[in-house]
Amino acid sequence: MPLQTDNSHGEIPEALRPALIALCDVGAQLSRIIALGPLGDALGGKLGAEVGSNTDGDTQKALDVMADELFAEALKGTGVRWYASEEQDEVVEIDTQGTLALAIDPLDGSSNIDVNVSIGTIFGIQPALDQGEETFLRDGTHLLASGYFIYGPQTILVATFGDGVRHFILNRDSGMFEEAPKPPSIPSTASEFAINASNYRHWASPVRAYIDDCIAGVEGPRGRNFNMRWVASLVAETHRIMSRGGIFLYPSDSRDGYQNGRLRLVYECAPIAFLVEQAGGKATTGTKRILSCVPDQLHTRVPFVFGTSDKVERVATYHDLPQNEVSALFGNRGLFRA
Repeated sequence: MPLQTDNSHGEIPEALRPALIALCDVGAQLSRIIALGPLGDALGGKLGAEVGSNTDGDTQKALDVMADELFAEALKGTGVRWYASEEQDEVVEIDTQGTLALAIDPLDGSSNIDVNVSIGTIFGIQPALDQGEETFLRDGTHLLASGYFIYGPQTILVATFGDGVRHFILNRDSGMFEEAPKPPSIPSTASEFAINASNYRHWASPVRAYIDDCIAGVEGPRGRNFNMRWVASLVAETHRIMSRGGIFLYPSDSRDGYQNGRLRLVYECAPIAFLVEQAGGKATTGTKRILSCVPDQLHTRVPFVFGTSDKVERVATYHDLPQNEVSALFGNRGLFRA
């Protein structure tokens, strides 16, 4: 069994244990493969090679495809009926008698494989309905569990079963994920924000105004200095916020294909939102709670803002302001204006 729990933190629900153990088994395999990089034989030393594209046209890496196949195979016989993957066009039925449905991003941040930046796996588990696609076209309040594996200096599983957040660290000697002390809530004092500032010119005015006020530092309306972070790996960004606090923003913008955001609700945003809320934070589209959003298709994309509660709430206030007031704020405070 590749999972060792600390019962003082509570039992993992029995119905979820087989699926979680299977996920841990594959997580440990992927950790070894990723750690070896070009020295490994699994993909002929070509982990980051492009091998095609998924249903939305995003480039697939060789390890994306391998990870998807490993997870789908490992979940057989674990009670999972429906398997929805970011790398698959449609829902796959694994076990006709299963009672669970699992959505997964098998390898988040795969564009960072070749530069040795932390990447990960994101998953969410909910009760299965009779129809596969219908199961996943519900809001995130149906989630029973969610989590992510982060493959970095440590390989860590961060998960929730609806009663707080739990950490499991891969012991490379034993090959087991061993439970670590229960983590605290998301810190409320961080002065960090994460956003891809190269897209500044494409953002809506409320987002620009919020970031301008952060960048203005102690001389601006926030009255304090902030640091910007951007890893371009959702799991890495999430793990930093879960550990240190702050805020992550991937807003919608004016570019083609980005008008409704870029991150996927079913595979990425809802599972992360469940975790963040269980850790005392908030997760929204900028204006609406992520767990209240209902996808209209498997690969629905949404804007994503999450982190320390008061920071996420502040972003919403910028969206609530009348457009003329936001424009005035931007005009007076914007550090990037001509």
